[in-house]
Amino acid sequence: MSGELRLAVLASGRGSNLRAILARRDAGTLPVEVALVASDKPDCGAVATARERGIGVFARRPDSFPDRASFDAALLDAVVGVQPDVIVCAGYMRLLGADAVRRARGRMINIHPSLLPAYPGLRTHARALADGAVEHGASVHVVTPDLDAGPVLAQARVAVDMNDTPATLAEKVLAREHPLLCAVLAALARGDIVLAADAPPRWRGAPLAHPLQLGADNTLQERPG
Repeated sequence: MSGELRLAVLASGRGSNLRAILARRDAGTLPVEVALVASDKPDCGAVATARERGIGVFARRPDSFPDRASFDAALLDAVVGVQPDVIVCAGYMRLLGADAVRRARGRMINIHPSLLPAYPGLRTHARALADGAVEHGASVHVVTPDLDAGPVLAQARVAVDMNDTPATLAEKVLAREHPLLCAVLAALARGDIVLAADAPPRWRGAPLAHPLQLGADNTLQERPG
C-alpha cells in the first residue's frame, strides 16, 4: 500500500487520537482520509469532532439492538461500506465479537495504553503502578478475536516516576500515543508496514520480528531482538 490511506475510525470517548490524526493530515504530514467515524456512544467527543469536520458518522447505542451480534454487524456494515484500507480502534471501549473481527481481518489496528503483552484490558496505568513497573507506554497492535493479543506493530515507552499516579501516568502515555499512532499510519501509507489477513505483518519487506519503537524524533525504529 502506498499513497493516501483511507481510514475508518472507531471511538467511544473524547476523540483525542482522532483529532491528532486530523491535525497531522491538515498539516500535510500524514496522507490519510478519514471516511467514517463509528461509535457506540452517539454523544461522545469523537462523534462531535467528526460531525464538525463533515466526516461520515455511524453512531448508535448498543441497547437499541436486540443483541451484541446485531450491533456489531450493523457497525461493521457501515465500516466496510466506506471501503477503508485500515480500520483504527482509537479509544473504542466496546469489545467486538469474533465474527466482526473476522470481517475486518488483516486491516484493523488498535492503540492500547500499555506495553503489550503486559496489561491487556482495562486499568493499565493503575496495574503498572501496583506492580512497581519502571517503564510503561502504549502499543499499536493488529486486532484479533482475543483481547489485546494480536501482533504488536509498534510501541512508545515512558519512564514511571516514583510520584506518578494513574492520572499522571495516563497523561504521559497519552502524549506518546498520538505520535505513535500517526507514525504507524504514516508507515502503512508508505508501504513500510504491510498488513495481510493470512500472513504476519511485514516491515520493509521482511516479517516484523519485534515491535518497532517510537524514537524521540517520533519516527519508528527497529529494536534489536
